[in-house]
Amino acid sequence: MKRFFSRIQNWLKAEPRVRLLEDLEGREKSDAILHNLFAESRIPGISITITSKEEILLQKGYGYSDMERKVPVDPKKTPFRIASISKCITAMALGKMVEEGVIQWDDSFYKHVPYYPKKKYDFTLRQLAAHTAGIRGYRGKEFALNRPYSIKDSLQVFQNDPLVFEPGMGYLYNSYDFVLLSLAMQEASGIPFENYVQEKILIPLGMSDTSLPRKDGYESKRKNPNPQFYTKNTLGFRNAVPVNNFYKLAGGGYLSTSDDIARLGQAIIKQELLTSATYTELLSSQTVNGKPTYYGLGFQVSQDEYGRPFVGHVGNSVGAYTNFFVYPNEEVVFTALINCSDPNVQQDLDSSRNLFF
Repeated sequence: MKRFFSRIQNWLKAEPRVRLLEDLEGREKSDAILHNLFAESRIPGISITITSKEEILLQKGYGYSDMERKVPVDPKKTPFRIASISKCITAMALGKMVEEGVIQWDDSFYKHVPYYPKKKYDFTLRQLAAHTAGIRGYRGKEFALNRPYSIKDSLQVFQNDPLVFEPGMGYLYNSYDFVLLSLAMQEASGIPFENYVQEKILIPLGMSDTSLPRKDGYESKRKNPNPQFYTKNTLGFRNAVPVNNFYKLAGGGYLSTSDDIARLGQAIIKQELLTSATYTELLSSQTVNGKPTYYGLGFQVSQDEYGRPFVGHVGNSVGAYTNFFVYPNEEVVFTALINCSDPNVQQDLDSSRNLFF
């Protein structure tokens, strides 16, 4: 009997308990909301870094990066897929390349990639970065392709399809825009896209734990155990299908820690690495037919429910759901990385974020 009760006690200690939110405020309540996401089995794991004026307000891992081995999430060491936050990194590299005179915002894509099949209309690098070029989005299960494509090789998936609309006359968010953008940057500079980003953006910003997926489909080898990536169904979590994200590195392939992404956010607030004019280009909402798209060049540009302007990105991909909110006026950066395809927790993340204002 003693052994039975001992097992029960050990089980209760091992399983996190849901915390009551009543009478909690600010950072303590935010921490409890995030804790409950794991305690209620709504996510496998989440990495959080929240900063204000360079001060870390909350930095913590909740749950597991590997549920089977019960490897805890470390916000400074655990590499999660960052999904479309990758577009923000690419946008920074695009801005740097423009400043160096290698390319121009409004260059025709064909100037740098003349072998791409000609379409009815020309389109520019700006339009690719703004999702107004008319390139189509994923079809069927293309989002989960598991083929060892290079950036150039991946063109075969969509290059023969017509434009969805005349460039500049519509808005269609998709990742193929950034496949083409990264190819143009690569051809223009004569440097592999990933090498340029590493040299010009990641190293200068100290983002040493930001990496790329290997071309063979396995994640980069690191000092720390690689996390597992999950999808959710009615029975719980299961391992996500294998996927090779190398070819779409620019739009959704990078891996990083919440600590590193917070560094990126602080650089944006302080306008480091790029000129003020370049940041204005990147962080200004584009317009279509006189109406804002709420998207700049590689960045979402909008306001939250309280009217506070922010830039950044929300991402969703195989085995990943991510938030990157940068509030320039308040100098607040909110970064959340989850190792599961959309677990339907955005409302909770919003509630947690809003407690820091």
